[in-house]
Amino acid sequence: MPNKLPKSATVSRRPLAKAQEIADYCGVPIGTVYQWSSRGGGPKLIKVGRHLRARWDDVEQWLDSQTIAA
Repeated sequence: MPNKLPKSATVSRRPLAKAQEIADYCGVPIGTVYQWSSRGGGPKLIKVGRHLRARWDDVEQWLDSQTIAA
């Protein structure tokens, strides 16, 4: 019987967003992304080694949560 991969292993994922990509996408300085990391706030960030990364879905969800009534 062949070895089957778990269903989650067959799902393709987008590369994680880099800190500069998050800053560019949100229209904020890179320092703001680092402040979010150290002070809280912003999208959920992941520390990969010494680098900050985020899942694009988390960035989108955080942006959606920032919507205000005008």
